[in-house]
Amino acid sequence: MTKKRQFETEAIRNQIPRSEFGEHTSAMYVTSSFVFDDAEDMRASFAEEKEKNIYSRFSNPNNTEFVDKIVAMEGAESGYAFASGMAAIFSTFGALLSSGDHILSARSVFGSTHALFTKFFPKWNIETSYFNISESDSIEASIQPNTKILYAETPTNPGLEIIDLEYLGKIAKKHGLLLVIDNCFATPYLQQPIKFGADLVVHSATKLIDGQGRVLGGVTVGRADLIREIYLFSRNTGPSLSPFNSWILSKSLETLSVRVDRHCENALAVAEFLQGHQQVSSVRYPFLKSHPQYDIAVKQMKKGGNIVAFEVKGGIEGGRNFLNKINMCSLSANLGDTRTIVTHPASSTHSKLSLEERKIVGITDGLIRVSVGLENISDIVEDLSQALNS
Repeated sequence: MTKKRQFETEAIRNQIPRSEFGEHTSAMYVTSSFVFDDAEDMRASFAEEKEKNIYSRFSNPNNTEFVDKIVAMEGAESGYAFASGMAAIFSTFGALLSSGDHILSARSVFGSTHALFTKFFPKWNIETSYFNISESDSIEASIQPNTKILYAETPTNPGLEIIDLEYLGKIAKKHGLLLVIDNCFATPYLQQPIKFGADLVVHSATKLIDGQGRVLGGVTVGRADLIREIYLFSRNTGPSLSPFNSWILSKSLETLSVRVDRHCENALAVAEFLQGHQQVSSVRYPFLKSHPQYDIAVKQMKKGGNIVAFEVKGGIEGGRNFLNKINMCSLSANLGDTRTIVTHPASSTHSKLSLEERKIVGITDGLIRVSVGLENISDIVEDLSQALNS
């Protein structure tokens, strides 16, 4: 019996077969379609009587390698890759929901996901209700007869709330719901929701999985029967990931553990620095003991991730002033990059929400989100310090 390989080894050695040219790293299959040996080969391939690449909207060797790696990392059965994280989320819900179904979601979700739930899905008579993470005892009371999916992000964006995955898994199983978890902030290196009962796990591969701000990508992995439905939906609607981006992302996974270890080390140091600063009223990081869900975080995560959230004094103007004083760090809407990125959600990514809506999801006027990068920690702290002191 072959011994199961470790995470880091699987990320490097899990690759598609070499071609006749004997390349060491996987080849790039930048092609829209594939050829058949004869009429029977073509018929059998379209009838799915044999596994064969037909058209890159359906499958491609590079997509297969990338997906197979994520499947192994998450402990899933199958998966499908998408052009972006939001394509993965939309296609997952679009494939599995019907008119009249209901979604029960944690209130703190990515803004575009919230837009799907509140603006677009209602067009197809699909309703969404929200529960507050701090009131987890109310989840079961919010389940309706037509509830089909229980959905959450953990850690959440940008407030870094932590949801007890084991608790959600038990509720989903008890009520026959599909549990779908967005694992973007943690990556499969730090957290594997399927271990706790998730049926499907969704990633924006654009973030830490790529890790260098180069390409867009998304992936959903989980139960084979559910992925089959997602695949059939997606091969007809066309949100497929390009072979080039798949190749980039697969290569990025080879260094995921090394990068994320350093990200987490730097992020914890940033959080500890901010805790003692006079211009900061509060700091949130999953592996700080002051985090309200610290015990849950250490139970289900290997480390705390690369995102730090803190409240700068002075409200919206204080947040804007802080960003304007930044010298080295980047001002961007992305995260999970080698470069440290600073964002003020209230005046940028979540500015279209009302004050009340922002309060509900924990986005206060002075909230700053830092995606801590891989620069030397002294340089990161120096830039944040001078911006706070200016």
